[in-house]
Amino acid sequence: MSQPQASDYDVISFDCYGTLVDWESAIVSTLQELLQSHDANMNDDVVLEYFANWEPEEQIQGGTYRSVLRRVLDRYGFRLGFKPRSKDYDTFEECVARAGAFEDTIDALESLQKGFKLAVITNTDNDLFAITREALNVEFDFVVTAEDTGCYKPNTEMFNVAVAEIGKKDRLLHVAQSVFHDISPANSLGIDSVWIDRTSGRPGATKQVDEKAKWTYTNLQELVDQLLMNS
Repeated sequence: MSQPQASDYDVISFDCYGTLVDWESAIVSTLQELLQSHDANMNDDVVLEYFANWEPEEQIQGGTYRSVLRRVLDRYGFRLGFKPRSKDYDTFEECVARAGAFEDTIDALESLQKGFKLAVITNTDNDLFAITREALNVEFDFVVTAEDTGCYKPNTEMFNVAVAEIGKKDRLLHVAQSVFHDISPANSLGIDSVWIDRTSGRPGATKQVDEKAKWTYTNLQELVDQLLMNS
């Protein structure tokens, strides 16, 4: 299969959580601490499985991402027989925003920024992304959040808003780890997509769907190397 050519794109857009930052580790470590504080136990894989199912269900109900995470935490409490405390909600709300970047993220963004405009299309609130954005230390040209659009991926409206801001979608390349949230809706709109297979195909914090990106890499540096090779 042919590889992506730098000359074909003006803008590269990214999902943030799971693609640029390691939200799964943040979710698991934070939830395990909260569960243990309530004498509750759950296997790490099961923690992620429930999150993968509950988060999109709560996103459909609407509201800020903080409120989505609060309702998700309530569901863990209901499942395991405890009532979250006020401080538990506060901790869980910010754990994803404060998740660390993957080792390849900042170098990859800095390299790509030399030849492309960069965008983020993310299922979060503006104030939460501001925390993450500061840690990434990269100035994005376009930022589209769930708070801005009033909906969450995989709703294609988020991509429609992004395309309206960015310009022609045939000059846009979208890069993401979640097939469910990103690759599937991007494909449906005819936006070229790259899957970053951060988890080596294993289930994680997102739903599994039978859809394929145009290209697949195991990390961002592989994508950067390919684009720079063909620039």
